[in-house]
Amino acid sequence: MEGGTEEGSDAGMDMFLRNYKVGKTLGFVSMLGKMKIAEHVLTGQKVIVQILKRDNIKNMKMEEQVKLEHGILRLLKHPSIIKLHEVIETPTDICVVMEYASKELFDYVIERGRLEEDEGRNIFRQIISGVEYCHNKMVVHRDLRPENILLNFVCDVKITGFGWSNIMHGGHFLNTSGGSSNYGAPEVMCRKLYIGPEVDVWSCGVVLYFILCGILPFDDENIPNLFTKIKGGVFTLPSYLSPEARDLISKMLNVEPIKRITVSEIQQHPWLQLHL
Repeated sequence: MEGGTEEGSDAGMDMFLRNYKVGKTLGFVSMLGKMKIAEHVLTGQKVIVQILKRDNIKNMKMEEQVKLEHGILRLLKHPSIIKLHEVIETPTDICVVMEYASKELFDYVIERGRLEEDEGRNIFRQIISGVEYCHNKMVVHRDLRPENILLNFVCDVKITGFGWSNIMHGGHFLNTSGGSSNYGAPEVMCRKLYIGPEVDVWSCGVVLYFILCGILPFDDENIPNLFTKIKGGVFTLPSYLSPEARDLISKMLNVEPIKRITVSEIQQHPWLQLHL
């Protein structure tokens, strides 16, 4: 019965998505709906369509969050950030049509164990470029992790997952948490006030560690233990990492926000400047 219901629901979408040939389900968007691959009827261009159920959005009290996310995606136009093509609203659903990227960075790294520093540097440069652009547009991502960083067929980075993002206002601090605990900064764990960019830098430090090591710097099945490790900045740097990579990761994963390296300083760091 469930399969028949979903098929009927998808068939009903055709009249609203008539410019697209909708294909298989790629995954799910939290508890809000599903993500499908589609193809533009005229151009043949592949896209990703998020089909978000209005009832689910309302039940989870996420109307404002979804509206903010789509507003942010409309604002951001950068090669390393997923492109929003259009939002199609129906009586029961909100269909978000976005640029297609084939693979999560998480899966790409896991398949290889870890990335060599030259390849990791190329990917990380694109991530930092996209993050810096967000901050210049006064957007803080707050959920940077390998699952929210997509790669297309030539390994170009496409940052997505702006569901926890927020707009920064001069002189105002943020204090809400969001995203995955493994990538959250200590000040977020402690519910302290923060400006925004510094928590993205911490998350990028965890992402860089994962890219180059294939594992997370902070990991524990016991959440209180995980928080203790993060708040204490307790992690080890493998000996196979270059001194420059070790230095950059250490500066990004500084538990003191005021002493943590900034995005512009990351751009000028010797490890990122190598083979530029």
